[in-house]
Amino acid sequence: MEALAVRLSGLDPYVDGALRIVAFYDTLMRRRVDLAALARASAGLAECVAGIRLHGTGRTIRVTSDGREVPQAPGAVSASGGAPVVLDEEEIGSVWLERPGPAGPLDEVLLERLAIAVAGAVERYGPARTTMADPALVELVISPGTDEAARARALRLLGFAAGPPVRVAAVRSQRLPLDRVGGLVCPGRPVKGAVLAGVGVILAAALDPDRFPEGVCAGVGAAGRPDRAWQEARTALRFATPREPVVRYAALGALALLAEVPPETLRGNPDVVALAAVAGSPGDLETLDAYCATGSLRRAADLLHLHHSSVARRIEQIGRALGLDLSAPAGLMRARLALAAWRLAGG
Repeated sequence: MEALAVRLSGLDPYVDGALRIVAFYDTLMRRRVDLAALARASAGLAECVAGIRLHGTGRTIRVTSDGREVPQAPGAVSASGGAPVVLDEEEIGSVWLERPGPAGPLDEVLLERLAIAVAGAVERYGPARTTMADPALVELVISPGTDEAARARALRLLGFAAGPPVRVAAVRSQRLPLDRVGGLVCPGRPVKGAVLAGVGVILAAALDPDRFPEGVCAGVGAAGRPDRAWQEARTALRFATPREPVVRYAALGALALLAEVPPETLRGNPDVVALAAVAGSPGDLETLDAYCATGSLRRAADLLHLHHSSVARRIEQIGRALGLDLSAPAGLMRARLALAAWRLAGG
C-alpha cells in the first residue's frame, strides 16, 4: 500500500497532497486528540479558520490559523462548503473552513478527514451522543416484564442518570427521522430513540410536547416508570389526529378508558355504526370533528374557513344522520365519544 502511495504521489501532486492530509489526520486520531486540538490542527493545516459544531449540545469551536479560539458566529464559509459529521449513521454535527476567496484544491479532502476524526473523538470522549440507540436496550427499559435491576442497568447504558424519571413518547413520523424528532423535543439531551414494531420510542430526561414538529404524531406518557409511561404513550398516540397530532396521556382523563374496550365492541356500538356512515363523506366528518373540538358553531366555522350559517346547516344534517341533537350537551358528548371510539376501532 505504501509503495502504491509513493508511485501515485509521483504521478500526481494532488494525490500526494491528499495522501499527506490522510496521514496527518490518521496521526491525530492515533494520538487520541480532543475536538479543540482537532480544530487547532485543522486551522493550521488549512491556514484559515476551521470550525466544528455538534448539533446535540450546540457546542461550536472556531479556531484561527494561529491557534486562537474565536467564539463569534461563523464568518464566510469557504466555497467548498462544509462536511457533515456522521456517527452510527446519524448526522451529529458539521465541520467547515472559513477561507476568504476560492476554496483550496484540497479543502474537500481535509474536511472529509476532519469529519471522520471528529466522529471518532465524539465516540471516544462522549461530548455529544447520538440519539438512536440499541433497540434491545430500549425494549428492556419499556418492557413490563423487565425486572427493576435490569431496567436500571439498561438506562445507565443508554446514558441516563439514576434517580430522575425518564419521559417516554410514542411517535409516528412520515417525513422526519426519529433522531431529528428526538433532538427537537429534547434539545438539551440526554435523549434516545429506537423503532420497535413500527412505532418510534423516545426516551428523554426532559421532553417538551410543544416542540414536536409539523407532520409528526405523538403520544406522551405521564407515569414515572418507563414501562407504564410507554403503555400510556401508545394509548395517547391512538387518540392523535391531524387536528390534534400530539396527545398527552394526562390530558385524556376518563377518555383513556375507551382504549381498553375491544375494537369489535366499539364498532358494534349504535352511535359508532351511525358515525361510520357519516364518515363516508370527508366534508361531513371534518365539520363534525371541528364542531366537537370547539363546541361552538362560530369557532368551528373559523377553523373550516366557512360561514357559520353553512356550518350550522351541516351540523343539523349530520345530527339527523346520527340521530342526535348536536346542539344539546348530551348529544355533543355522545358525538365526541363516538368519534373517538370510531378512530380507536380503526376508522
